[in-house]
Amino acid sequence: MKMWSGRFSKELDAGINDFNSSISFDHVMFREDIAGSIAHATMLGAQGIIPAADAESIVAGLNGILQDLESGSLSFDWQAEDIHMFIEQVLTERIGDAGKRLHTARSRNDQVALDLRLYLKKQTRELYDLLHRLTELLAGKASEHLDTVMPGYTHMQVAQPVTFGHHLMAYAQMFMRDLGRLSDCYQRMDVMPLGSCALAGTTYPLDRTMTAKLLGFSAISQNSLDGVSDRDFCVELASALSLIMTHLSRFSEEIILWCSSEFSFIELDDAFATGSSIMPQKKNPDICELIRGKTGRVNGDLVHLLTMLKGLPLAYNKDLQEDKEAIFDSVETVKLCLSAFLPMLETMTVKKDRMRAAASKGFINATDCADYLVRKGIPFREAYQITGWLVKLCIERNCTLETLPLQSYQMLCPAFAADLYRAIDLTTCVEQRTVTGGPAPAAVASQIQELKSRLAAHDAATPWN
Repeated sequence: MKMWSGRFSKELDAGINDFNSSISFDHVMFREDIAGSIAHATMLGAQGIIPAADAESIVAGLNGILQDLESGSLSFDWQAEDIHMFIEQVLTERIGDAGKRLHTARSRNDQVALDLRLYLKKQTRELYDLLHRLTELLAGKASEHLDTVMPGYTHMQVAQPVTFGHHLMAYAQMFMRDLGRLSDCYQRMDVMPLGSCALAGTTYPLDRTMTAKLLGFSAISQNSLDGVSDRDFCVELASALSLIMTHLSRFSEEIILWCSSEFSFIELDDAFATGSSIMPQKKNPDICELIRGKTGRVNGDLVHLLTMLKGLPLAYNKDLQEDKEAIFDSVETVKLCLSAFLPMLETMTVKKDRMRAAASKGFINATDCADYLVRKGIPFREAYQITGWLVKLCIERNCTLETLPLQSYQMLCPAFAADLYRAIDLTTCVEQRTVTGGPAPAAVASQIQELKSRLAAHDAATPWN
């Protein structure tokens, strides 16, 4: 019999019970549900709303349930309506009438809002830690490749020379922004809704601040209608997770390209690649492909949440039960992807010679050739045109700017001199890009140091520290 069955003359249809039930997915919040109930009972006892002895009995009973669930000696009842009713039912069976007092001055509406915030606060901290490890790993890898010249691309065409360290730091900057989004999201998640009850608060003299303190919240909700119906924190987290996956997907796409025989810039460790069922030579970057594919899944979860919320009137509606599967799936998917991506990236082999060879093709130093003429006093647009003629000449002669004779340069522009060849050397091209944020080894080293300092400051300022 359902705890709310007093109003009804019939048992709930078995099929509808399954349709209505959420314990198949909300059971993961059992620790949070028990923690919230312990804090609530403690406050009720302290306020004299229920007898102190009953409060103590409830707390002891809940701790016993927690221990039994974690040890496996107590199993979930998959026929229960949700995790909240399951725990309350077990509690009442164990301690009797005292257990029936637990739900005083509380509704499942504010209870589930509380559990979800507690659960996602914990998950956000875990996500932050994984992303923090990835950002540190990228900075470390970048330090190892300050001088590893590779081609930079625009439109997937060879454009200008950069270094592998510089390229890696571009992703480190993306993940730094993701860390900031997780931290910001956590702040708005860190608001306790308990005490909002069903929608209109309660006549009991609750001490909501005490409950919030017991549960580690920094604030309490200021409107009971909003307290039970707000799921902005789910959408914010899902949005942050979508961006994390977008960045992982972009990175994965490049790794997939770099692993191909056409590029062969890197090789993945055998432990992080797979083979083919028919082609014995294959070594496939399946981790990256799966991450790229799972990005659509996480983006879909975000759209699901936004669509679910867009037409809901205040306050609580059963539609809100649909928040959990989407946000839980997003969280677990991103954690899974980060956990796989980290060791894969850490163990990959970088083929410096292949990167350097690729950078020597495609007239990647053409801009530097034009800049050479600018330093000789020729306007950039004129220098640009002259360099374009030179590239065309090299294509006709099947040579490169580095191997084109100086005489050919001087026929097009007498400003060219022997120092040209040093100016268009790939190492020089990279080393002279010393502007803040540029690919020069010194500039990348400064960027790494700045990122590490910012990361330390960010960690110190996170809302949970």
